[in-house]
Amino acid sequence: MKTIQEVLGSGTAYLEAHGVEGARHSMQSLLVHVLGCNKTWLYLHYEDPLPEAKLAALRELLRQRCKGVPLQHLLGSTEFFRREFRTDSRALIPRPETEELVELALQMAPRRQGMRVLDMGCGSGVIGISLALELARQKPEVVLADVSEAALSLALENATSLGARVRTYRSDLFSAWDAPEEGAIAPPDGFDLVLANLPYVPEGEELAPEVQHDPATALFGGADGLDVVRRFVQNCLPHLSPGALVMLEVGHDQGARTCGLMQEAGFTRCRVLPDMCGKYRFPLGFAPAQPMPPKEELPHAEQAE
Repeated sequence: MKTIQEVLGSGTAYLEAHGVEGARHSMQSLLVHVLGCNKTWLYLHYEDPLPEAKLAALRELLRQRCKGVPLQHLLGSTEFFRREFRTDSRALIPRPETEELVELALQMAPRRQGMRVLDMGCGSGVIGISLALELARQKPEVVLADVSEAALSLALENATSLGARVRTYRSDLFSAWDAPEEGAIAPPDGFDLVLANLPYVPEGEELAPEVQHDPATALFGGADGLDVVRRFVQNCLPHLSPGALVMLEVGHDQGARTCGLMQEAGFTRCRVLPDMCGKYRFPLGFAPAQPMPPKEELPHAEQAE
């Protein structure tokens, strides 16, 4: 019977041979998942034998990982903003850059009691749920909206498991506001903070094997990737409170163009903030009639071209 350390070594080599990035991390994570332990326990029990039943389950997970199935789908969850969120094929896998978007929003957002927050294109709900929990003292009214019923079901599961108070609406951008279905309850308006991680991949762009497991509707945004972003920006202002902050996540080369779209639509004080890698991917703007936040509160920003 092989020890845990031997299986870790052979499994890592197997993943590397099949071109899996971060092979050792994947192998450690799969071992932790199969054994129902944490990494500390794993390190302390390297010399323990691995039961055949566990090894059989691990082999199947390794086969799927080598086929490009994302690690997050195999584990059934991923960490986002220090919390575990369920992840599967119903919605986009949360990316590290999206955590940065939430952090920036928390630095800049107005802290009003009962503030209204919108997570547009919510997917698994990581943005809106994180904001609901981080802003709990303000008792925010948080709305999650997505065109996908499947994504909304996953978002509700996450909200329930994490104890977040949110409301969900099936909506193609603002369709639930502008043309509500007969008998449907109209969503609230007058949002103070809106975050949107919408589809922005140009049609035909080659995707990594893992990304191909994400829903196509959450990825592709037309010829230049900005079709959905344009519609969002053009229709957003009527649903905002005076001075509301709107922030988006877009592709690494789309920030300035999106910022220009926001200026054309009537947003004020538009700028683009960088991610941790220096890519300007977080365009933002304010609804009219709001004083400019102090400059020292904002990281270096790129203006629209």
